[in-house]
Amino acid sequence: MPRRTVRRRTRSRTVRRIVAAAVAAAVAAAVSAVGAPPAAADPAPPTDPLPRKLRPALAKPSAHPKGRAKGLVIGGDQARRRLVVLDASKRSWAGKRAVRWSWKPTAARGYRDVAGAWGGASDVRVRRWHGRTYVVTAQGAGFVGAIQYPTGRRLWAVNAGRRSGLHAAELLPNGNVAVAAANGDWVRVYAASRGRAARKHAQVHLTGAHGVLWDPSRRLLWALGENHLIALRVRGTAHRPSLRVVKRKRLPSASGHDLAPVYGNRNRLWITTHYGVYQYDKRRGVFTTRYRLARRVNKRIVKAVGNNPWTGQVLLTRPKKGCATSWCTDTLEFFGPRHRKATRVLRGAQFYRARWFVPRYQ
Repeated sequence: MPRRTVRRRTRSRTVRRIVAAAVAAAVAAAVSAVGAPPAAADPAPPTDPLPRKLRPALAKPSAHPKGRAKGLVIGGDQARRRLVVLDASKRSWAGKRAVRWSWKPTAARGYRDVAGAWGGASDVRVRRWHGRTYVVTAQGAGFVGAIQYPTGRRLWAVNAGRRSGLHAAELLPNGNVAVAAANGDWVRVYAASRGRAARKHAQVHLTGAHGVLWDPSRRLLWALGENHLIALRVRGTAHRPSLRVVKRKRLPSASGHDLAPVYGNRNRLWITTHYGVYQYDKRRGVFTTRYRLARRVNKRIVKAVGNNPWTGQVLLTRPKKGCATSWCTDTLEFFGPRHRKATRVLRGAQFYRARWFVPRYQ
């Protein structure tokens, strides 16, 4: 056989082996991906993943739901990329009866231009505006919007950019939307009242911005950053807002996470950091751990906290050992008066934050 023919055949066999190996590797990777647990869809904020020294603080709640809880809760399930409303009075969340509502954006509902920015929910709140209920959500992949409940119709939504690391959103009384970006280090007020995709906004810098909350009694916008709590005066008009920082307080410990109203006390805010759960006294300008249920609620790496205005029970979320990311959990924990403690589990879920389904600001 001529040498050239042998070389051609040898070269052909080598090429076939390389191609076959590449195809096999691709198939193996695809199979592995299908069988693997859902990965985090969004970029990690500056405070995640957890510092090594805090990993022992990961929650280890019982895998079995127990105890009494009452009320609806709303959260963002990052694993299924949806918002969901659940009935806490149902001990088992395995069936459809516990799920009152679930939602994700579709083109048919009017979200064609922003559906690509939908990912894992960082924050979700419920608000009333002009006689209707809205769910306000910020997504780590860039989606931020106000959604009519329960129809899912669009009041306003934009893509604020994946690199921003959106962490919180709030609907203001004039129809505008405040947003906090942990990676972008900013707080914005979007002039959402201008239209369903309005992008005009006012902005201030806040390192590691994680939370925003409107204070109707003081007419201030509170914002929580990595190391500071600030109060903002929203000025200008609804169509042309402006922002001015009027107060700045250093946090009692590092890495601010959640900012929420203390229902029943308009002079206090819930504040969480890597190292504790505090209440901020607006009148005195101090942080305190002297509050009801503090012995049970004051824990490390709490991502969301809030009290039910009718029952007094406190709901919190904190990262669970074994969850897919260092900031998620499938278990919501409830702490209440008279030693009432409960857990509810949604198997396979990845919650960062969950809240009581309460539309009140304070």
